[in-house]
Amino acid sequence: MNVSAWSIRHPVPALLLFATLTVVGLWAFLQARVQNFPDVDLPLVTVEARLPGTAPAQMETEVARKLENAMATLQGLRHLHTVVQDGVATVSAEFHLEKSPQEALDDVRAAVARVRSDLPAALRDPVVRRIEFKNDPILAYTVASSRLDEEALSWFVDDRITRRLLAVPGVGAVTRVGGLDRQVRVELDPDRLLAWGLSAAEVSRRVVQAQREAPAGRVLLGSGEQAVRTVVAAPSAEALAALEIPLPGGPVLRLDQLATVHDGHAERRSAALLDGRPVVGFEIRRSTGASDLDVAAGVRQALAELQALHPELEISEAWNAIDPVVENFEGSLSLLLEGALLAVLVVGIFLRDARATFISAVALPLSILPTFLVMEWMGFTLNLVTLLSLSLVVGILVDDAIVEVENIMRHLAQGKSPLEAAREAADEIGMAVIATTFTLIAVFLPTAFMKGLAGRYFVQFGWTASIAVFFSLVVARLLTPMMAAYLLRRPARPQAEPFWMPAYLKAARWAFTHKGATLAATAAFGVACALPLLAGAIRGDFMPPEDGHQIRIGVELPPGATLAQTQAVAEAVRAAVATHPHVRQVHAAIGGGSRDDPLGGAAESRTATLTLSLVPRRERRGTSQQQIEQALRARLQDVPGARITLAASEAYTFALSGEDAELLAQHAARIEQELRRLPGIGQVASSASLQRPELVVRADAARAADRGVSVEAIAETVRVATLGDHEQFLPQLSLSQRQVPIVVRLPEAAARDPDLLGQLPVPGERGPVPLREVATLEVASGPARIQRLDRLRTVSFSVELDGRPMGEVQQRVAALPGLQQLPPGLSKLDVGEAETSNELGRSFLLAMGTGVACIYMVLVLLFGAWAQPLTILGALLLSVPGALLALYLTGTHLSMPAMIGMIMLMGIATKNSILLVEYAIVAQRDRGLPRLDALLDACRKRARPIVMTTLAMGAGMLPIALGFGADPSFRAPMAIVVIGGLLTSTVLSLLVIPVLYEVVDDAVARCRRGRRQEAAA
Repeated sequence: MNVSAWSIRHPVPALLLFATLTVVGLWAFLQARVQNFPDVDLPLVTVEARLPGTAPAQMETEVARKLENAMATLQGLRHLHTVVQDGVATVSAEFHLEKSPQEALDDVRAAVARVRSDLPAALRDPVVRRIEFKNDPILAYTVASSRLDEEALSWFVDDRITRRLLAVPGVGAVTRVGGLDRQVRVELDPDRLLAWGLSAAEVSRRVVQAQREAPAGRVLLGSGEQAVRTVVAAPSAEALAALEIPLPGGPVLRLDQLATVHDGHAERRSAALLDGRPVVGFEIRRSTGASDLDVAAGVRQALAELQALHPELEISEAWNAIDPVVENFEGSLSLLLEGALLAVLVVGIFLRDARATFISAVALPLSILPTFLVMEWMGFTLNLVTLLSLSLVVGILVDDAIVEVENIMRHLAQGKSPLEAAREAADEIGMAVIATTFTLIAVFLPTAFMKGLAGRYFVQFGWTASIAVFFSLVVARLLTPMMAAYLLRRPARPQAEPFWMPAYLKAARWAFTHKGATLAATAAFGVACALPLLAGAIRGDFMPPEDGHQIRIGVELPPGATLAQTQAVAEAVRAAVATHPHVRQVHAAIGGGSRDDPLGGAAESRTATLTLSLVPRRERRGTSQQQIEQALRARLQDVPGARITLAASEAYTFALSGEDAELLAQHAARIEQELRRLPGIGQVASSASLQRPELVVRADAARAADRGVSVEAIAETVRVATLGDHEQFLPQLSLSQRQVPIVVRLPEAAARDPDLLGQLPVPGERGPVPLREVATLEVASGPARIQRLDRLRTVSFSVELDGRPMGEVQQRVAALPGLQQLPPGLSKLDVGEAETSNELGRSFLLAMGTGVACIYMVLVLLFGAWAQPLTILGALLLSVPGALLALYLTGTHLSMPAMIGMIMLMGIATKNSILLVEYAIVAQRDRGLPRLDALLDACRKRARPIVMTTLAMGAGMLPIALGFGADPSFRAPMAIVVIGGLLTSTVLSLLVIPVLYEVVDDAVARCRRGRRQEAAA
């Protein structure tokens, strides 16, 4: 059934269909959620086990290894990443992407439950959670007040602000950064403890027993049933100080006779600063599926209401991830409009008919708006990927309508009526339009099924582009011929051929008669364009560096550094970078913040993250983020005492693994020295843990057994005296809205005195025993941090590329003598971006191969021939030289977006060949023209629409290639590849594809003659 002819005869159904699609699509667009990147569920689960006060080596043996062994047999496991720190072991299970994230979470929970009984009894239940990359913080604020102290302000954030923000639709979590936690501190007097022969652990247990509420059943009072509650808890710190503690010998002492009790705050382990001022900060995450813009608007409104209720507060925005989303959204819409206007302008210049231009232009909104409806139905959002997809295909969406309208105009010029011209032209061009559309879908859709992490992000890219292109076909076959039949008029004068047509036909005739020279010149051009790539002049990158609004600086001090030392270095870094003219604000999160690497373990007080908010890009006068980073690196070279890294730096990362920790450390040191001698690379960082001093309490087993002292009693005595009891065992001071922990321990000054610790009484079977009589205290050293990968000790190395291709640095590193001659038991593994880029390359090759195969199958089905579709595939080869030449001339790197542009180019380049070859086949088969005449007629009839569609597509992508609108770092390489390849493939296709048609046709004819001769023989 000819749908175009049916639509011309029955225009009302088509009009109603597209009116409905337009209205509903516009509604879907207004309802669409706006995000930065699409939500991606990854099967990555982390287990965090805490046992405060435990050294990393002990945590590795008693906790980390047991968790790893339990998780190692899980189905679909890819890697186990383990980080062991002081009192914390973090084991992250990375599964293959095919595994369901919920199934991965359930499997890990079951594995942890199986091994829980083998872990230390004092260990808090391990926390199992799924890592969700979509839930990075989107907003960060700081709060300051002239009335409230830091502890009260921290509680205000935890209580009032958190409760109010969690009521905002779409807010998933609110995390405080910096500040202080309230704590009742019972600081024991060491002299009195020694005098009475008490240990800190005994006093802590007495406080726990006294500070308790317990259920006591229920009773019937009168006509009702009442619960019974036993309360012996002190209501305040003053009442707690009067608590009577019975001693073993019979005397009773008040707690304040043994210790100083005061209601204060816990030890400071983190801090937040805004432009050098201490503040209390908090970060907001959105929930899965929520719109970034809606959440940000709701949060800002809620904070404005809180500010009005509490004018004494000063709530300031520290940084946000919303501005790039807004810029991307608004920039993409402007790029869509600019590209559409340029495409329509090209059509108007060629057709010079207002009605025909209007009919072609209508195809753009009628293709895009229904796409929003399908996107909403499929759960897609308006994000960088989907908006990029629409921005890049905006020039393509008008192509089918251009081809239809141009063909109808040509038939009108022959004297036919509009109805007759529309019907015959649509029937004549129908097969070519369908073929070009389905080849584009055959190219775009495989990107939705790419493997690996990139495939998860680009599933929406492939579907969005395919849906939009499909609707452009529906418009071209249903609406465009119908509108042309009723709106177009016969031209007043005959339509003249373009001025360039005679010269083109002359060149085409020469190419037909000089096939060898034509093909040789084309091959020479292809080789010349490929030379920059072969010579290394075109760099290969995984991702192009972004030109955004923020720069993150990481600061790491040596093991053992205090929070005050970290804060001093962070302030020195801030002072060095804050004077840069393009740095607007600096927020520092010390020992905390939720923007850390999810696989990097728990935050430490010796680390800090500084977030630099830059002035908007339009105010930088051509200064890119990379230039700002280079200037900041030069300033940071003078900051001593810390490892300082810019998070945006491109680096090659690999890991060295082995079970022998001593051999691994020795060989890792050799590798690090060889890396630092490599010329032309940037900073080299190693995760080889520095040794930190440790105070080792070494129990004398014989003496301890003789005095009836257990090792557990020794450990408990020292732990409670220096750190306090485990958090789950701490007594609580119950207030109206919260519970405040009560910590019993020695004063900090006393806890730092080894001689005093040696005198601490340890409970034994025959009374308390001084610690020094059953144990010795000595200073030793141990690792501050242990990294493991797949149950092996690991040292990772990060090598900044410093402007060099990752592949080159990867090869130079692999050629190092230390890596060429690895000792037995050690192995090397690429991790991070290097591993991802290898997977990405394989995925793109598979997607491109699948696209080529799909194009060929579509063409075979549409043309009913096996050989001539190969002619059309020749356009793919003709597009590559132009793409490489465009990359070289613009200085653009061959990165992931450029590879996506190559995939797009495959489908676009075949359109021109299909228009030529399809017409030549029809002219030979249906009109009986000789091959040369059919090819020349195809060149004459189809050159104009080919040039029109090429210029329309190029014009639609030109604003993206020029870097207009939002951050062009990701968009521009795609557009540059497509425009460059499109221009050269168009010029070469108009001359070379007919020659290839002749060559293939001659080959087919020879094969047929050969088969007939064999059959006759």
